[in-house]
Amino acid sequence: IQMFKKILLGIIVLIVIVLIGGGLFVRSIATRGIPDYNTSLSLKNLKQEVTVRRDKFAVPHIIAKNEQDLYRAVGYVMAQDRLWQMDLLKRVTVGRLSEIFGKDLLNVDILMRSLKIPDKSRSILSNSDPKLILALESFSDGVNQFIETHMDKLPPEFTILGVNPEPWKPEYSVNLIGYMAWDLTMPYSVETILHKIQKKVSAAQYKELLPDIPGRKTSIYPEFKHKVSELNLKNSLFAQTEILEKYGVTIFQGSNNWAVSGKKSITGKPILANDMHLGLNAPGLWYQMHQVIEGELNVTGVVLPGQPCVVAGHNDKIAWGMTNVMVDDMDFYAEKLNPDNPDQYEFMGEFKNFKTQLETIKIKGGEEVTKEIKFTHRGPVISKLKEIDDETISMRWIGSESSNELRSLYLLNHAQNWNEFKNAVKTFTAVSQNIVYADVNGNIGLYCCAGVPIRKKGDGLSIVPGWTDEYDWQGIVPFEQLPHSYNPESGYVSSANNKTAPNDYPYHISSWFALDYRIGRIREMLEEKDKLSVQDFKKMHGDFKSKLVAEFNPLIISELDKIANMTDLEKQAFKDLKKWDGVLNKESTSAAIFEMFFLNFVENLIKDELGQDLFHEYFKSSYLARYLVNNVAVSGNSQWSDNISTKDKKETLTDIVYLSFKNAVVQLSDKMGTNFDKWAWGDIHKLELNHPLGSVKVLDKIFGFNAKPVEVGGSFHTVCPYRYKFTKPFAATHGPSQRHIYLPGSWDESLSIIPTGTCGVPASRHYCDQTKMYAGNQYRQDIFTMEETRKIADYTMTLSPKK
Repeated sequence: IQMFKKILLGIIVLIVIVLIGGGLFVRSIATRGIPDYNTSLSLKNLKQEVTVRRDKFAVPHIIAKNEQDLYRAVGYVMAQDRLWQMDLLKRVTVGRLSEIFGKDLLNVDILMRSLKIPDKSRSILSNSDPKLILALESFSDGVNQFIETHMDKLPPEFTILGVNPEPWKPEYSVNLIGYMAWDLTMPYSVETILHKIQKKVSAAQYKELLPDIPGRKTSIYPEFKHKVSELNLKNSLFAQTEILEKYGVTIFQGSNNWAVSGKKSITGKPILANDMHLGLNAPGLWYQMHQVIEGELNVTGVVLPGQPCVVAGHNDKIAWGMTNVMVDDMDFYAEKLNPDNPDQYEFMGEFKNFKTQLETIKIKGGEEVTKEIKFTHRGPVISKLKEIDDETISMRWIGSESSNELRSLYLLNHAQNWNEFKNAVKTFTAVSQNIVYADVNGNIGLYCCAGVPIRKKGDGLSIVPGWTDEYDWQGIVPFEQLPHSYNPESGYVSSANNKTAPNDYPYHISSWFALDYRIGRIREMLEEKDKLSVQDFKKMHGDFKSKLVAEFNPLIISELDKIANMTDLEKQAFKDLKKWDGVLNKESTSAAIFEMFFLNFVENLIKDELGQDLFHEYFKSSYLARYLVNNVAVSGNSQWSDNISTKDKKETLTDIVYLSFKNAVVQLSDKMGTNFDKWAWGDIHKLELNHPLGSVKVLDKIFGFNAKPVEVGGSFHTVCPYRYKFTKPFAATHGPSQRHIYLPGSWDESLSIIPTGTCGVPASRHYCDQTKMYAGNQYRQDIFTMEETRKIADYTMTLSPKK
């Protein structure tokens, strides 16, 4: 027995040692990538000393004496915090995700390779200003010097996936522009879904799914008058639906920006606000950074990890911010194949050879897959990627056209006035943005910087014949003829992805604008007071009052008033809905009822006609469901009301409304119990900041990849839009990717916040240290002057030339 006890004790001790050793090993992996912000080190190729001061959130203020040193330091500092994210974004743009994540990402890699983003990047670099090239080379050198000296101190993702970062190249920075152009494009998924639905339903039902863009009264540039009078006005949205069909993809979902002039500001000077709406993840998309070249440049804002320039921010003279134009910058062509040779397609009476590209894609585990990608003279054949087997569809996309957004950003960072601003943004073409402007001299403006195709025929709404040049592009709208506004009489400018220009604008920009809910509420708040303050701007950023509720809730109430036999719980919910003010606070019961009702209403209205698979595809593109509900709210009726599954009954809109309300009450009671007083929107609607590796629960538990969920209010239709996927309610995984409020001339009083934090290493205390403030609509002070950066410096790093 004594021997047994000794053996058992030995085994226990061994297990403890293994566990301790394993724990120490795991801790080493988790923590060794945490940056040291308080250090002095030397860099090769540095000419003069560079100082990096960081505030309590570790936001870097980089002070250099020349441009090459600045961007070399920017590369090094960014790699300290976001090297894994930079490597991931690089892999997206070159189609190399399967290498680290496996075969599930194969189609994504094929798609990205078919876009040929690196080819365009190399073309841009060959034609760029030498100063920009030098900036990119310096940035790349800084990144690579960090990699060289930290191979044993990499972020945990590299160790977990068994890969090492590769040397950074200037073209990778330019590739990110192609990635953003793709991420912000509108038609790819939307139009594909509609193309499938159109084959199944009546013309009246199909029309009800589409937005009535000509009927939207609120445009971004209402005063803009085009001078080219000889061009005919565009036909209405449905003018050519009999010959046009459609394809498309929607990834990006929205943004807000606005600025007021001194006459509408209590400071007597402009105030500018911006919040760009993107997917919310950890680490977040944006990296806050302040860049200084003493006597030459002083610029701060957010930077896209992997490239050196501030994307949205301000320098000492001007401020700017962006929203997506939602331009329809992608067309689809039905190709007619040679019946005797499937490697040829017809164009203008002749057969042309497809250009083919063989792509070998490495798969995690050692396997390699070779895929053939075909191209016409317009672009890639994408029908196989979209699972359309009975047609050959090619795509033309603005992202493949000439543009140079990195030039734009570089010049924006240095611009001193409206004219220099315009010169900078005129090459902002593939990444189409409404860019808001304010300066220290009291001027405000807004410019639609977009690659808007000029089509020979049609409005890009449908798949068109590819065997003729009848539907080809004749170029893009000249920059000077794009909508813009400068110092308008109203004293403010604003945009929220809504309709860009009035109906008499002669070019077709898009059919897929956001509805007027956010812009209507923004302008309502801009006009509530004669003069606005920073505090007013904060409230606007955090506003949860919904124009959709104001439009749709009366119809719901009207229909439910016809129902006499509600349950007690339904009566309570209906009573609450009747007295609701339309504010989706996290404490609101009615907000939970409304959102749950919305999802059920769309499903009960159209799922019977579409079937499970097509409905799921439709529901994934939440924009389409919004258009349908808007059309029902405006008309007060629907072509879809009858449930074709019930042969002995013809349902009315009242039936669908009550069924959806009943479903919502049951589902909410399942989630939150039958005590109605305890229902709250925030209990089921939570901000989730998830990491790509956080879906593996054991990894998340060990390394803390995902941030803890936070209760939030709002929804896709509020100015503060914590949006969820309709197919995965109600996790808020999309919303403001940053918030900025800038005060020209009083720059140190400016405010900024991001959803996560500066550092991308999960074990760092700066990984998600801004999340709680962000969810509470609070801000960090965006310090700008040299004197103030010294005062707030919690960390200081000195970079010296290597001797």
